[in-house]
Amino acid sequence: MAGAPARYLVFFQYFGTRYSGVMETKSDQALVGVQNYLEAAEQLKPSAPIKFHISSRTDSGVHALANAAHLDIQRAPGRAPFTGPQLLQGLNHHLKPEPIRILSAQRVSSTFHARFCALSRTYIYRLLLGCAHRSQIPVFEQDLCWAPPGGPLPIPAMRAAAQLLLGTHDFSTFRSPHAEAAAQNPVRTLQLLQLQPGHGLLGQHPLHRGLEFWEVKVKSKSFLYRQVRRMVGALVAVGQGRLAPGRLQELLELREPRALPPHATAPPQGLFLHSVEYSHTDLAPPSAPAEEELCGLSRKEFIT
Repeated sequence: MAGAPARYLVFFQYFGTRYSGVMETKSDQALVGVQNYLEAAEQLKPSAPIKFHISSRTDSGVHALANAAHLDIQRAPGRAPFTGPQLLQGLNHHLKPEPIRILSAQRVSSTFHARFCALSRTYIYRLLLGCAHRSQIPVFEQDLCWAPPGGPLPIPAMRAAAQLLLGTHDFSTFRSPHAEAAAQNPVRTLQLLQLQPGHGLLGQHPLHRGLEFWEVKVKSKSFLYRQVRRMVGALVAVGQGRLAPGRLQELLELREPRALPPHATAPPQGLFLHSVEYSHTDLAPPSAPAEEELCGLSRKEFIT
């Protein structure tokens, strides 16, 4: 008789341009999701299909330096569970043709959940300033940053505007206006929102000395659909003089997605999921059968 499946946490990264997003899609589409490739792991020969439960959704064109997922693997009777290194090697062997890599794999408790146990998610949005025209974007930075037109931007004004968004707010104005997004609780707490100097692959090349890379770093337990891109777009609009800082405060208080100007959504290619954080307790290796709890909360108490 087969024992209980082993649960694993994996961190993985991907170059998002080639995919419809991270979530699984129908396989007959021109672009499919990263999850489609993660779950096509036949060489592991489990006794039941593998399902990746992904921590953080990313859209088409968005990249991840480190997303997270958990998965359960049921091996045939008499076969020992995979070790973390075995799972890491097996998945990466299968993924070799794709710009997707498993960074780490480890056993976790059967009550661990990659989405619900996350303490926070951190995103970075890469801006390239100083380009008068798209043709000035270095070829190695294509699809990895956004170069807003109009040259340099006043960083101090954008930083001042960012302070208005910090803390706990109803972020309805900054979520997607699509109907499915309306079901989410719009209250979120931004723990961090800062603009900091960034680095480009060719930043020191003499032909690119007039270009400046900046990063918008934002951290929260969770985000609304497209919230980060809409906040970054609004900050850039402030820098370009198309949106007054006071107007940004008014838009936040309006709590209306359609109030944000259509141009104030940053494109996907500059956005990177930087990291997903968990507590050391939740990452502890499995021991004796756990009580029916999920990340410190009873299943009855947890509300998505």
